[in-house]
Amino acid sequence: MSFLLASAVGFASGILASMGMGGGFVLVVYLAIFTDIVQKGAQGINLLFFIPITVIAVYLHIKNKLIDVKTAVICSVIGLPAVVAGFYLTQSIDNQWLRKGFAVFIIIAGLKDLFSKNKEK
Repeated sequence: MSFLLASAVGFASGILASMGMGGGFVLVVYLAIFTDIVQKGAQGINLLFFIPITVIAVYLHIKNKLIDVKTAVICSVIGLPAVVAGFYLTQSIDNQWLRKGFAVFIIIAGLKDLFSKNKEK
């Protein structure tokens, strides 16, 4: 049963992530709460999990002319050093603080989405 649940969570995370709807949240919460993996490990697995998802999503978005390639390259060049810096920063943070910080981030993001006005209406 555990394999089926993990497969379902992975599938749902991939689908949600490719649509830009927070698949990483689903995966990190599952790994951190329902497995023996510590928060740092859960977030690391989440990042590795999204490499192929991101490649596929970016390819499809470029194919459908939904991404400005020049802007994407600039963001990638700037983002890569930020990812490396974030990796080294998390190594110096205690796992419990990282869990609490992630929880606060999710609560703030949820409240922002809940109370922000939709500008499309």
